[in-house]
Amino acid sequence: MHHLSNKLVKILKKNKIKISFAESCTGGLLSSSIVSINGASKVFHLGVITYSNESKIQILKVPKIIIKKYGAVSQQCCESMVKNIGKMSKSYIAIAITGIAGPNGGSKKKPVGLVYIGLKKGIKINVFKCLFKNKGRINIQKAAVKKSLKIILDSLK
Repeated sequence: MHHLSNKLVKILKKNKIKISFAESCTGGLLSSSIVSINGASKVFHLGVITYSNESKIQILKVPKIIIKKYGAVSQQCCESMVKNIGKMSKSYIAIAITGIAGPNGGSKKKPVGLVYIGLKKGIKINVFKCLFKNKGRINIQKAAVKKSLKIILDSLK
């Protein structure tokens, strides 16, 4: 993971691009992976951990109806999270992560390991639905961070 973060910071610095993150199930792991790299201050603008539904609604302005209708772990919620962290931070690239890291909280429809990763680049938004193997909470969180880093790197190619 470290080499991905390192590579990303280098590319962002070279291109003078700022990034911001809204994290839920990863609890700051993505932000941490970036700030552990020397030079992160040049590219990393804002990271928020909106873990509760209330914080998603209050801080990220996710409409209550979205969470009521689709749940916090949904494409709709992720899209709203990434759109609004992008707006708040005015960063060129924004990422939002929401998912179920387990061991509890899963269901048939939304199993443990289900994670949505939203990418906003400029005005374009993409939401990726990922299903990570349930090898425990920290492994799911790490897998989500790794995938997020790859999504950003791919978008910069």
